[in-house]
Amino acid sequence: MKVENISEPIKGVIFDMDGLLVNSEKLYWDANIVAAKEANLDIPDDSYLKLVGSSVKEMEDFYHKHFKTDADRDKFIKRTDELVWQWTDEGKLKLQPGVKEALTLFKERNVKLAIASSNYDEVVTHNLDVLKIRDYFDFYLSYKDVEAGKIKAKPAPDIYLLAAEKMKLSKNNLLVFEDSSTGVASASAAGLKCIMVPDLKEPTNIDRKNATFICKDFYTFIEKIE
Repeated sequence: MKVENISEPIKGVIFDMDGLLVNSEKLYWDANIVAAKEANLDIPDDSYLKLVGSSVKEMEDFYHKHFKTDADRDKFIKRTDELVWQWTDEGKLKLQPGVKEALTLFKERNVKLAIASSNYDEVVTHNLDVLKIRDYFDFYLSYKDVEAGKIKAKPAPDIYLLAAEKMKLSKNNLLVFEDSSTGVASASAAGLKCIMVPDLKEPTNIDRKNATFICKDFYTFIEKIE
């Protein structure tokens, strides 16, 4: 598959999931607000935006700031996850604009597709099954692979290096799609070309430097396919 302004043909694509393929980051944000109000936590609603696409350290810093005990933190996280799972089953989880069309086009061009997500394995499979898109992908990686392989989570390059290895293609022929600064940094550190499709946060200057280019949605990227 030839893409405008990319010299090498693209034979494999690796996707992030949350906020990139699906609108789950907004669901997590809404669930954070509900869980905090249920627990009578005085946390401003816009504070949770800091958790979107955050690194492990950034999440730990947030929890340390807002929760007095690990038990309070764990209860908050558990309730958030329960709400997002419930809302997913209720049909609130949606594919992001242009995703279905892009997946279909990539498969028609015989491009190998994979997911490299920081989310839990059961959440990744749940999302794929609910949205009926599992068959598009040759394989997926999740936080389970981070734990099992003793590799570092994003923004470390590890999960993308593992995905590239499993693709069995040259890095020159691979393309990553990410929505967050953490993900773009991970793909860039892995030496992979990365298309950023921002979700809830605007791209930073560092994102603009690291990303191959930035598209407002997948429809915009489809227009770049030759």
